[in-house]
Amino acid sequence: MKEFRSRPPVPGGGAVSVLVLIAALAAPLATRVSGAVAAPARGERENVVLVVHGGAGTIRRSNMDPATERAVRAALSEALRAGWRVLHDGGESIDAVEAAIRVLEDSPQFNAGRGAVFSSAGRNEFDASIMRGDTRAAGAVASVTGIRHPITAARRVMERTRHVLLVGEGAEAFAREQGLEFRPPEWFYTKRRWEALERARERERERELERRHDGNAPGGPRDASVAPGAGAHPGDHLGTVGAVALDVHGHIAAGTSTGGLTNKRWGRVGDSPIVGAGTWADDRTCGVSCTGVGEFFIRGALAARTAMLMELAGLDLTAAVRRVIHGDLVAMAGEGSGGMIALDARGHVAMEFNTEGMYRGTIREDGEPHVWLYRNDD
Repeated sequence: MKEFRSRPPVPGGGAVSVLVLIAALAAPLATRVSGAVAAPARGERENVVLVVHGGAGTIRRSNMDPATERAVRAALSEALRAGWRVLHDGGESIDAVEAAIRVLEDSPQFNAGRGAVFSSAGRNEFDASIMRGDTRAAGAVASVTGIRHPITAARRVMERTRHVLLVGEGAEAFAREQGLEFRPPEWFYTKRRWEALERARERERERELERRHDGNAPGGPRDASVAPGAGAHPGDHLGTVGAVALDVHGHIAAGTSTGGLTNKRWGRVGDSPIVGAGTWADDRTCGVSCTGVGEFFIRGALAARTAMLMELAGLDLTAAVRRVIHGDLVAMAGEGSGGMIALDARGHVAMEFNTEGMYRGTIREDGEPHVWLYRNDD
């Protein structure tokens, strides 16, 4: 509670003093009732923290070759160190989030930036968003191509426009005006993501033949890319990346970046660039970055819902995240549909998923990255 110092009386000051006393007593009560967590003063919380993810899905030791596992762990560790350097030097959480995600966007191991999946048109199309917890300012881009670091484009939208979300050619034009780095299509190409597209196209052709054979109603092939488990192979859609950070000033930031779903059609956009669905940050409660089947995260506004469960229902971070991932998400989409990382104003971390694994990691003031891939990963 704040310290209230005495001051000389003023005419009619008795009523004023009573009001001040009532306000002082009511403030902590309102906080307890609402469940809101005020950003604690330095010394009342743990030190700076960064948490990252690289996607949730069918991640089993039996499916992971040693070289790939080493590459994933190395990339997550590098991202954590990049963000930690910012925080350790007293930098802002928003800078740490961007720095960490840029590393993951440059790694071919993840479905973001260089390792992104291919759309039905055979293109790598990116979505990203970023948000500050102190002001709740946010920026996002969707359905963009060629931008090396979509998370940086999202931040420029936040800081240099009066908008929140820019899409397609307009977003690309803005990124060029801002002098952001573009790369040719071949720079983003990875063989395994192209093979995933070919598998998805083949499945689509098979489904269309089955539909015609069964005499179903006429129409184009159903877009199964939005269904849980649509990938024929583990990892076909895996790899959305995200980060949440808490800085020495007590401010939270969060960001998410993705290539979306393999074989996505019709300009499909998932949850990653949707503020409140795939990304959320609020110093009073928490920061969140999500990964999974985006349609369900959008329908449930699950990133913002996590914060609302803390603020309005009084849940702590862990309880709120578990409620969302194992309750709300499973009720809509079933098991195997996603996960999230979250961080509250006191440095508590939650990393929950209802899949077989999630690429994830944390780093704190000691600068030592800790990375996990599987459900039972020591």
